[in-house]
Amino acid sequence: MNQIDADELHKLIARNAVKVIDGSWALDGTDMRALYVQDHIPDAVFFNLDIVSDPSSGLPHMAPTPEVFASCVGQMGVSDHDTVVVYDRQGLFSAARVWWTFRLMGHRDVRVLRGGLPAWKAAAFPTEAGIPTPQPVSYRTSHRNDLLIHCDQLMRCLDAPDALVLDARPRARFYGEAPEPRSGLRSGHMPGSRNLPFAELVRDGALLPVADLRAIFRDLGVDEKTSLITTCGSGVTAAILSLALAETGREAQLYDGSWAEWGMENASTPVVTHP
Repeated sequence: MNQIDADELHKLIARNAVKVIDGSWALDGTDMRALYVQDHIPDAVFFNLDIVSDPSSGLPHMAPTPEVFASCVGQMGVSDHDTVVVYDRQGLFSAARVWWTFRLMGHRDVRVLRGGLPAWKAAAFPTEAGIPTPQPVSYRTSHRNDLLIHCDQLMRCLDAPDALVLDARPRARFYGEAPEPRSGLRSGHMPGSRNLPFAELVRDGALLPVADLRAIFRDLGVDEKTSLITTCGSGVTAAILSLALAETGREAQLYDGSWAEWGMENASTPVVTHP
């Protein structure tokens, strides 16, 4: 189970049986932490993707080392035994990336709030302002290398007949018809990759029903033997594809560097712009 409804989350909170995380992040630089301080689900702690990351990589919000993750999350009062529910302010955008990061670190019980904060508010459940002060705890990671793929590994997969790269960027960016929002990047896509804009998997801030997701993936050529890789601009919305695949019972490797790495102007990685 990778998602949870607002009603079920409300019951878990009432039983003190969950740790809630606000994983809001925005590409346009909106200060999501400031908005979190204004209102959030009661006792939710804020997960900053740009801080709980690997700053040494030079790429935006790359996955943190297990040591950094354990330290940051432990300070949030979250242990590896807790039930964790992640949400964001948009409905479904960056929460999937936080969900994926927890899973990468071996967390077994982590879910995404279906519809995010808008669904919570629509159900007339309370919010609060301010910053909670959780009691720090110990967190033990168990890193899952099977959920992550690096650039050199991906290069070797491009010609593999049983591997499929799904790119979550909008179609205009995928086909090189629109510039990348980050400077210093080429336009286009990886040879052999297929475009699946994350917005096509989302309705009213939540993933489509599983039957619809399965049909979309089937039309893209996903079958039981396909090795799946998700990518996007900087590894955030690729996690929405990974979440959707998980809902259908499939695992995927996420290319953390995504186009921020692959599309660099001075990179030797191949890029195509035609359909």
